[in-house]
Amino acid sequence: MKRIWAALVYLATGLLTAIASWLAIGVLLLSVVVLPLLPITAPYIRRIVDFDRRRLARFAGVEVQSPPPLDGPWLHRAQGVLADPHSRRDGLWLITHAVVGTLLGSIAIGIPGALIQQPVVALTWWTVPGGVENSFGVRVDSWAMAFLSVPIAIVLVLITMQLPRLAHFDARLAAKVLAAPKASLEKRLAEVVATRAAALQAHGAELRRIERNLHDGTQNKLVGVVMMLGIAERTLKQNPDNAAQALLRAQDAAGDALEELRNVVRSIHPPVLDDLGLDGAIQALAARCPVPCVLTAEPLGRLPAAVEAAAYFAVAEALTNVAKHSGAQRAWVSLNIINEQLTVIVHDDGKGGADEKQGTGLDGIRGRVAALDGNAELTSPEGGPTVLTVVLPVGR
Repeated sequence: MKRIWAALVYLATGLLTAIASWLAIGVLLLSVVVLPLLPITAPYIRRIVDFDRRRLARFAGVEVQSPPPLDGPWLHRAQGVLADPHSRRDGLWLITHAVVGTLLGSIAIGIPGALIQQPVVALTWWTVPGGVENSFGVRVDSWAMAFLSVPIAIVLVLITMQLPRLAHFDARLAAKVLAAPKASLEKRLAEVVATRAAALQAHGAELRRIERNLHDGTQNKLVGVVMMLGIAERTLKQNPDNAAQALLRAQDAAGDALEELRNVVRSIHPPVLDDLGLDGAIQALAARCPVPCVLTAEPLGRLPAAVEAAAYFAVAEALTNVAKHSGAQRAWVSLNIINEQLTVIVHDDGKGGADEKQGTGLDGIRGRVAALDGNAELTSPEGGPTVLTVVLPVGR
C-alpha cells in the first residue's frame, strides 16, 4: 500500500508539472520567435525542470544534477541558450513530460477516483430518480447494473496495483532524458583534465614568480642590509662619529627589504581578505582605484579562501587595467551569489577595445578561475563598455 501511495503522489505531482510544461512550451516557442526574451525565460523554464529532477531524486533516489546557469553578457546568452546542450535537454524533457506526464498523471488520479466511485454509485443509485452515471458514462438505474460495479471495481483495483510500475517507467524515462549523455560526460572529463593541467601550470608559474621576487628583490635587499651593517661595524671601530649615518642607511635598507617581503606575501594571499572578507577587501580596492569606482555587493559571508583570492586578484587586475588603459570616468564592481556560484562583474564607461593579446592580464585571471572550475569572459567592443564577468563555484 505504501508503494502504491508513493507512486500515486509521484504521478499526481507529475501531472501538475506536466501542465506547467505545456505552459512552458508555449513560453519557449514565443521566446524562440522573440529571441531577446530567451535569456529571461530560460532560467524559469529550468526551474520547472529542476523541480522534476528533485521529484525524481525523492521517488527513485536518482540524483540528476542541475546544470550550471549560462553566464556572460546577456546579449550573447540568447545564442548560448540555443547552443547549450543542457538547455536543449531541458526543452526535450518539457515536450516528453508534457505528453507522458499528462497521460500517466491522469491515469494515476482517474483510476483511484473511479474505484472510489463504483461502490458509492452502486449503493446510492436508488436515491436519485432515473439513476446515476458512473465514471465510465454508464447509467446505473437497477440493481443488476449496480452489480456490474463489482467486476469493474476489481479491474480498477488491479490497475491501481500497477501504479508503481507506471511510476517507475516515468522515473526511468526522466533519468534517461535528464541525465547528461555519455559524450557530454566525456567532454566534461576532458575539460576537467585540461583545467587541472592549466591549474598545475599556473601553480608552477606562480611558484617561479614568487621565487624570482624573493631571489631578485628581497634577497638582494637583505644582502645589502648585511653589507651595510658590516660597514657600520667597521666604521664604529674606526670612526665612531660617522657610524650613525651608516646605521641609518642600513635601517632604511632593512625597511625596504621588509616592504618588499610584505609585497611578496600580499601577492600570495592578501591579508586584507582574512581581515575584511571578500566584499570588504574589494571595497578597499575600489576606494584605492584612481578611477571613481562603485561597489554593489550582497552580504557574502566567508567563502573558501581560494575562491576569495581568485575573485580578489581578478578585480585587482581589472581595476588596474581600467586605470591604465580604459580612459574611463567611472567604474563599477558587483558581487552576488546565485545558485551556489559567485558572480563578479567589473565594467567601466571607457573607450573599450581591450585586446587580450596585449597583456591585459586576462590569461592569469583565466588560469586562477579555471583551476576552481569557474570561467571568465571579457567583452570590450570599440567605444565601450568593457565588461569582465567572472563566475566561481563557492561550494557551500
